[in-house]
Amino acid sequence: MELFGTDGVRGLAGRKLNAFTVMRLAMAAGIHFRKKAKTNKILVGKDTRRSGYMIENALVSGLTAVGYNVIQIGPMPTPAIAFLTEDMRCDAGIMITASHNPYYDNGIKFFDCNGSKLDKSDEEDIESIFGNMEKIESCFATKKNIGRSKRIDDVIGRYIVFIKNSFPKNITLTGKRVVVDCANGASYNVAPTILEELGAEVIVMANKPTGFNINTNCGAMHPEALVQKVIETRADIGIALDGDADRIVIVDERGEVVDGDKLIGALAVYLKEQNKLSNNKIVATVMSNQGLEEYLKANGIELKRSSVGDKHVLEEMKKIGSNFGGEQSGHIIFSDFAKTGDGLVSALQALAYIISSGKKTSEAFNVFRLYPQFQENIKISVKKPIDKIDGVKELFKEIESKGIRHLVRYSGTENLMRILLEGKDKKELEKMMKKSVEFFKKALS
Repeated sequence: MELFGTDGVRGLAGRKLNAFTVMRLAMAAGIHFRKKAKTNKILVGKDTRRSGYMIENALVSGLTAVGYNVIQIGPMPTPAIAFLTEDMRCDAGIMITASHNPYYDNGIKFFDCNGSKLDKSDEEDIESIFGNMEKIESCFATKKNIGRSKRIDDVIGRYIVFIKNSFPKNITLTGKRVVVDCANGASYNVAPTILEELGAEVIVMANKPTGFNINTNCGAMHPEALVQKVIETRADIGIALDGDADRIVIVDERGEVVDGDKLIGALAVYLKEQNKLSNNKIVATVMSNQGLEEYLKANGIELKRSSVGDKHVLEEMKKIGSNFGGEQSGHIIFSDFAKTGDGLVSALQALAYIISSGKKTSEAFNVFRLYPQFQENIKISVKKPIDKIDGVKELFKEIESKGIRHLVRYSGTENLMRILLEGKDKKELEKMMKKSVEFFKKALS
C-alpha cells in the first residue's frame, strides 16, 4: 500500500485514514524510529480538525503498543512540532494535519529527532514495515515495556519565545496595524499572541475553530475576507496562514494579494543587503515564475530550482549551502530559524523588512514584473505516467515551439493533475491551456 505523498500521509479521514490504518502506521513508524532511539519519546501535535481526536488516539495506541512513550501537546502549528521535537529531545515528532485541505481530510507528517522531514528511504522503510504484519506483531511490547502517554499544555510558551527571537531585537511592531487570519487552524492562539507581544495592533480573524471550519472561506487558500478586512480597518498589512501555519499569504495596505514569488524575491534581496544570505543563492521550485529568476540575477543572486514541496526545497538548500528558499504557494524557509516552512517566521521577516525599509507593503513587495502564468487543475481518477500518455510528446513540442514554459504533474496529496503554462503572450497561453486541458481530460477520462 502506497501511503506517503509529497508531504506525509494524507487522505479522507475515516477512509484512507481510519483508526485501524493509523494505528498500524503508528506501529510501523515506532518500529522504524526505535532503530535510532535515544530517549524513547515521540511528540504528537495536531491542528483543529474534529478527526484529529480519532487519529491522535490511534497514534498513541500504536506507538505505546511497540513501547514508545508519547507526549501529546494538542493544537500547534506544524513548524512548532519540528522545533519542539528537537528542543524536547524526542526521537521523532508527528503532526496530525491535512494542511490546506478541507476539514474532512486529515494527514500525518513525520519529523526525525532533528526536526527534519523524513527522506524517501525513511518513508519507504515505514511503508515496508506497515505491509509486514508478522514483523509488527513480533515487536509488540509487553509487561513493563508497554509505553505510556502524557499530555503537556504549556509548551506553547517555548515556541512563542523561539519565534519572537527570529525578529530583530532593535525594532518593534509598535504603530503597525496588522490583520491576521488564522484559518480556524493550529495558529489560532499562537499567531495573535506573538504579534501582540511584539507591539502590533492586531485584528484577528478566523480564530474560533469548531473542528469543521478549518480553511473554510478563510486562511491562505481563501484570502478574500482578509482583503476586505484590511481595506475596512486601514491596516498596514494582512497576514493569512493555512490550517497548520506552515504557509503564508500577505495582503498589502491596498487590499491586493502579494504574489508568492514577489515575496520570495524581495526577502531574498533584503537578506543579501543585510549580508545574511548564504552564498548569494536561494531555492525555489519549478513552479516559480521566470520573472523571479531574472530579478534575482539582476541583484547578484543565483536561483536554483527544486521539485514541488518544501521538503525538496530544503534538500536543495542543503546541497548548495543556502539558508533561504520557498515555494510560490507561500511555504517559505528561513533555515537559520526553522527546518520547514513557517508562516509566522516568514511573517515576522516580512514585517522586519517593511519596517527597516520604511516602505509601505505594496511598495516593498512589488519589485518586478511577472511573466503571464496560467494554472489549471483537472480532477482525475487514475495517475497514469505522463510520459506514457499517447500524443503527449507532440503536445509538449507544440507548446515549446511557441516559447511557452510548461509543467504538468500530478498532485501528491489529491487526485488532481496540475498544469502550468508560462510565457510572454497571454493569447497564446490561453489557447495552449485550453488545448492542454482538453487533451488530458480526454486522455485520463
